[in-house]
Amino acid sequence: MKQPGISFVLIFYFITAHAQVKDLHYYLEKGRQNSPLLKDYQNQVRLSQADSLRLRAAYGPQVNGVSNSTYAPLIHGYGYDNAITNGGQISALVTATKELNGKKNLNNQLYGIDLQNQSVRNTARISEQDLKKSIASQYIVTYGDWEQYNFNDNVLHLLKEEEVILKKLTETGTYRQTDYLTFLVTLQQQELLLKQLRTQYQVNFGQLNYLCGIIDTAFTPLADPSLNLDNLPSLENTVFYHQFEIDSLKLRNTDAAIDLSYRPKINLYTDGGFNSTLALDPYKNFGVSAGVSLTVPIYDGRQRKMQHSKVAISEETRKNYQDFFSRQYYQQVQQLMQQLASTLELIDQANKQIDYANGLMQANRVLLVHGDVRIADYVIAINNYLNAKNIITQNIVNKYQLINQINYWNSAN
Repeated sequence: MKQPGISFVLIFYFITAHAQVKDLHYYLEKGRQNSPLLKDYQNQVRLSQADSLRLRAAYGPQVNGVSNSTYAPLIHGYGYDNAITNGGQISALVTATKELNGKKNLNNQLYGIDLQNQSVRNTARISEQDLKKSIASQYIVTYGDWEQYNFNDNVLHLLKEEEVILKKLTETGTYRQTDYLTFLVTLQQQELLLKQLRTQYQVNFGQLNYLCGIIDTAFTPLADPSLNLDNLPSLENTVFYHQFEIDSLKLRNTDAAIDLSYRPKINLYTDGGFNSTLALDPYKNFGVSAGVSLTVPIYDGRQRKMQHSKVAISEETRKNYQDFFSRQYYQQVQQLMQQLASTLELIDQANKQIDYANGLMQANRVLLVHGDVRIADYVIAINNYLNAKNIITQNIVNKYQLINQINYWNSAN
């Protein structure tokens, strides 16, 4: 009955030993490449470039072919007044129009498209930071699970070695059968814990691959995240603050567009072709015409002032969000820095504790061989060592999570 289990363990260790160890950079790059949201932002920029070209074309000469044909017959004296309809009309014209003073309006609209592109690019960078933060956070959790599994696996091998020695000492009468059974319970608990840790690792590993758009269900080891604290740029130089600046420029652009819409508009138009009522010598009704149209706004019920007021209110709202964000930013970064300093102190203290716990466990191992230690004391020493190691792993994970949260703000404009 034991042979299948042994085979499984051997196969498992062979697979694990030869599995490719993937690092945090691998998952961040895969997540960025596979993200449909980031691709969407790239396509939005491409669409805006097309809008810019279309807008330039719209302010150039517009040429259209226009044809109208009507017939209004008089039947027994009944019908439309011939003085109005001329009995009918046929026209086939080519018309051309051009706005003469639209350059400022064109430049303002092009600037608006450019600001929209800047906003999309900036939003894309913020989304990329969000994605990196989420992936790194999940990677750190999964790495912590792997460290717990790996450490407890080593402890299990140690206990199995001790079990062989203790069994022989029990058979020779050095230890009682109850002592051996007590140790055996500890060994079995460690085996159960290892299975739980393996399941937990696979769940979080699957979530990591899910975030990155990777299909991978193998039991793959993870490398240390090796996250270091980056130098944060000033708040004004981050992409988060830059979004507020872009929003301000967009409001100014809207304000300018309101004033431009109230400027006089001059349009030049011309047409040429066939235009006839067919009443007299229609073959002579080929010709051309040209003209100028002028539109001057005079009064619209003070709508211009109302529109400027709406923009001013929007700017006030934007400023309130910007100020609140600035206060939150500094408070959050300071709190994270304080938490990181406290976590580093805990890790130092835990490392000192584990040195003592490891020394006590090793000393008990030596005494165990000679039958000079109580099994209960040895089990306690092992548990103390496990607890100390778990505390270190948890705090290392916490350290990396705090660094990840702080580095989230390091995206310079």
